Amino acid sequence: MTTAHELFAEGMREHFAPALRAMGLSGWRHSFSLPDETHWALLGVELGSVDDHAVRYTVNLSLTAKTAWAGRSLRPNPNAPTGLELWQARIGDLLPVGEEIWWTVSPGPRWLVAVEDSVAAVRHYGLPELLRRLSTAIDTGAETYLSPRELDDVNSALATAAVARIQRAELADKALVLTGAWSRADRVAEEVLRGVAGGFLSADDDRFREVRCSDTLGRELWVFGGAGEPLAAFPES
Repeated sequence: MTTAHELFAEGMREHFAPALRAMGLSGWRHSFSLPDETHWALLGVELGSVDDHAVRYTVNLSLTAKTAWAGRSLRPNPNAPTGLELWQARIGDLLPVGEEIWWTVSPGPRWLVAVEDSVAAVRHYGLPELLRRLSTAIDTGAETYLSPRELDDVNSALATAAVARIQRAELADKALVLTGAWSRADRVAEEVLRGVAGGFLSADDDRFREVRCSDTLGRELWVFGGAGEPLAAFPES
């Protein structure tokens, strides 16, 4: 009997990869990319549990500036975030369900349905968002403000307060944009980041007048100006 692993390999080789190449991505097996001179726009297939009876997998997407990745011999792995990404997400975050999703390939007459469903998710949700993020990154030309290593001290303070670390600090449109795995409902994160914003603003850097905090999907959460005072409030979603 054909095992789930064999069917999964066939599905990736004969269906998933050709479909992604037809969409304009290049690559094979578990890693694909959009052609671009300035950014790594990537899609990866991440395996979960694997045995003869079932193979579970999901899809991850990421966008990384090539300048941030300079000096490394291999391209980024969308399945292994490093903190240098401009954006990253699991495809479930982009689907209407808005939550993690895994497909399962199992032996049987309908084993290909999962593969076809994952291709449709990439075509209708994953790829359009990756293209949008790539276009935005090119248009805005966001500049890195502090490297992950330079953020170590402030991230240590955030860890002490049980607040997720700052993944990226970038300059765009006269604002310092901080990105992290925060939620608008997390009032502790909001208060701690207000203090962090006040620290950044106290440096009187002419390159930015406000600090914007966004989650890892690029959704704006809080905007602080002056000494960390809020400039805008966003409704609960």
